[in-house]
Formats: sequence, C-alpha cells, structure tokens
Amino acid sequence: STSKMLVFAASLLLLQVVPVVFSDIYEVSNGVYSFTEDGGYISMFIVTGEGVMVIEPVSTQSSMAMLEAIRTVTDEPVKYLFYSHNHWDHASGGQVFKDVGATIIAHEETYDWLEANPGPDTILPDEIWSGNQNDVTLGGVTLELHYFGANHGLGNTAFLLPAAKVAYIADNVAPNRVGFTILPDFDIKQWERTLGEYLDLGFEKAIYSHNNNPEPIKGGDKEDIVEMLQFIKDLRDGIHAEMENGNMNIPGTLKLPKYQEWAGYENWLAMNIWAFMLDEGMGPYNAGPKP
Repeated sequence: STSKMLVFAASLLLLQVVPVVFSDIYEVSNGVYSFTEDGGYISMFIVTGEGVMVIEPVSTQSSMAMLEAIRTVTDEPVKYLFYSHNHWDHASGGQVFKDVGATIIAHEETYDWLEANPGPDTILPDEIWSGNQNDVTLGGVTLELHYFGANHGLGNTAFLLPAAKVAYIADNVAPNRVGFTILPDFDIKQWERTLGEYLDLGFEKAIYSHNNNPEPIKGGDKEDIVEMLQFIKDLRDGIHAEMENGNMNIPGTLKLPKYQEWAGYENWLAMNIWAFMLDEGMGPYNAGPKP
C-alpha cells in the first residue's frame, strides 16, 4: 500500500548516519544557500534576482520546510526545481514546488526511470535534457548541469555555479562516511572514474546531499572527493591483498583502521566489502550507459 511504501521510504532516512545539525539554512556564497530539514539530506537553492532555482526536493515534508526557508530569504518566485537522479529518496516532493509555479527539470534517464517506476511521492519532470551538459540561466546566473554517464543511479547530475565556484553533488560523495550500506545501484568502477572527473570541475566549495562532517550544511570541497577516492583504493587493495593470502572470509576479517572514525564504519564496512567483491565477481549492477 502507499502508506507502507511511505514508511519504508522514511526508514531509508533512519539508515542514514545523521550528524549534528546546527542550522536549517546556510549561505554558502552570495545568493547560494544550502538547506536541510534534519541533517540526513541536504538540498540547495539559488536566489538570482529574477527567481529561485532549487536542487533536490527529497520529500514533501522536506520541500515544504525548504519553501518556508526560501520565503525567509526572498519573495522571488521559485522558477526551477532540479532532480539530481532517479532515486525516490531524492526525487520526491516535487509537487510542492510545481504548485507554486516551478518547472521541474531532470536528465532523460531520470525521467524514463521515474515514468516506469513512480514512487508514492514522486511526480515526473516537466522538462528533460540529454547529453553531457545543459546550462540553465536565470537572472544572469548560470547553473551548469553535468552528466558523467553511469556511476550511481540513473541520470545522476552534478550541478555547478561557475561564477560562484560552488557545486552540488548527490550521493557520489558523502564526506567522513564509508559507502552507504551495500552500495545500492552503484557501478563501482564508473563511480571511481566519475569522482576523478569531478575534480576537473571549476568549484571551490561543494554541497553534498549527505555529509557527516561536524557542520554538514556548510558543505565541503575537493578534498572530500580525494578522500573518497582514497577510500575506494584502500578498500580494493585490502580485498586483493586478502585474496592473495587465501582469506575466504574477507568481509568478516578485513579492517581499515584508518577509517574507523568515519560514520558507518562499524555497520557498513563489511557491506561495502561484499559490494566490491560482488561487483568484481559478477560485474556492475548498474547497466547504464558509459561515457
């Protein structure tokens, strides 16, 4: 039933390792704000002078709270809402912004999946885009939408404000945290490639949809991506070393003490190991297009 699906969707939030939240809204750069309702998911909005652009609705509850937060900053109309990718826990709640006149935009892969797999709280985008980049300009502010092919989910889009040098990245980077549970819907090798390509984007600050630094709403920078790449390398190298030693119980024995302070280490590291081993043994779960 719809109510059961909503309860399950809510349970996904409980699985997230939620850091301490100091504020619901934070001005990252002039006119650029991060927003979180509870610390588990972080969104972003941009006030342009001619309207507001919003990234990541998350849910109806989060979207309603974000709209209230926007109204504390500006009375400009919300013109655009962007989905980062197809997963219900990110692309839900869009009706809140559609009801106030926003146009919802997403990559065509996101649209196609949501059309085939509607969630209890999702609505389809109004406009779709394809290819590797799409630019949207409002009030003289240009927002670049970058697609890097397969990595996590479908249509996963990194957003860049080149003038402000601020990016928004969903799921592929979660600072100070190991990979999420079993790395659901990750193509691990393409994820790793994408992280390397993120480093070529022209930003100095990034808002990450999940962030376990002490003040997650303040975002991070490229060092968070470098650390995620190192974690992937260390995990893979550790697995291969154990294989060479004939270890048949790698998820139960491999420890990476370097990351023991990261969120999720105790509960999720073994799951990450299983995901890497299955990915190498069976091939990637995500069969989306390669770049």
